[in-house]
Amino acid sequence: MDTFSQMRVLVRIVECGSFTAAANTLNTSPGAMSRAIADLEERLQTRLLNRSTRKVALTPAGEIYLERRRQILEDVSRADEEASEAQSRPMGKLRIHSLASVGMSYILPAIKEYRARYPQVSVDLTLSQRAPELFEGVTDVAIVATSSALPDSDLVSHLLGSSFSILCASPEYAREKGIPSAPAELVNHECLPLRTPAFPAFEWLLERHGLSESMKVSGPVELNTAEAVAKAVRASMGIGVVPVYTALEGLADGSLIRVLPEYTLQRMNIYALHPSRRYIDARIRTWIEFLRQLIPTVIARDARLLGEHAA
Repeated sequence: MDTFSQMRVLVRIVECGSFTAAANTLNTSPGAMSRAIADLEERLQTRLLNRSTRKVALTPAGEIYLERRRQILEDVSRADEEASEAQSRPMGKLRIHSLASVGMSYILPAIKEYRARYPQVSVDLTLSQRAPELFEGVTDVAIVATSSALPDSDLVSHLLGSSFSILCASPEYAREKGIPSAPAELVNHECLPLRTPAFPAFEWLLERHGLSESMKVSGPVELNTAEAVAKAVRASMGIGVVPVYTALEGLADGSLIRVLPEYTLQRMNIYALHPSRRYIDARIRTWIEFLRQLIPTVIARDARLLGEHAA
């Protein structure tokens, strides 16, 4: 019997007043209880209980030991309860890592709605262009976007939806330099390459009606986030590839115009990833379920708004 079990036996004997009564509550024999206490006393080299045929009583050393160990047992019990609750009730800190542009447009607003449902969950959101190390224990869920299938791994993946990008320019740029009427004319314009792990920066693949056309582009300014590209486009620095969810605000307020509106670029799948585990905390499980319901709805809304701007 381990030390914690022996400690629990001691507490139960003192509470019940005898080995026999304590054994009945634990569905064991008085002999097993007696051996547990004897082993504990042997390890401590101290008598903890004075025994008689009628009752047991703590020795002075036993009183000190029991007082200290009872608090330890309460702490252990509380820790067990909290760990068990984590499987059934969303609580504690949820650590999320997200691709920057997806995080700003989709994940940050989703966090507000999620916490309205589960206020006992706090969130630590990290935005980055790099994939996180999910097995280092610093991230619970990662939101990634990729143009290809995910490689086989020990991660659990959940497809949240699919989105794409469009070409944008500013009205001022269009007035000063015009805008291309065909993909081949992009070579005559200053383009804003976006450096991202998912797509080549200087090769834009334009898609229309299931067909694709690859164009080599160049420009004096390279950027590494979609938000930076959108800002540079608004500043009339060139034509840029902007995710739909980032472009919609500029299309609505007139600071962006769509270039080659019949084409789309950089179609990508958005996934939520988490390490494979036997037991998934309630905060992780409910967050994934929430995203799987919300993100497709938001993507559909964005597609509808884009169509309204084109009408």
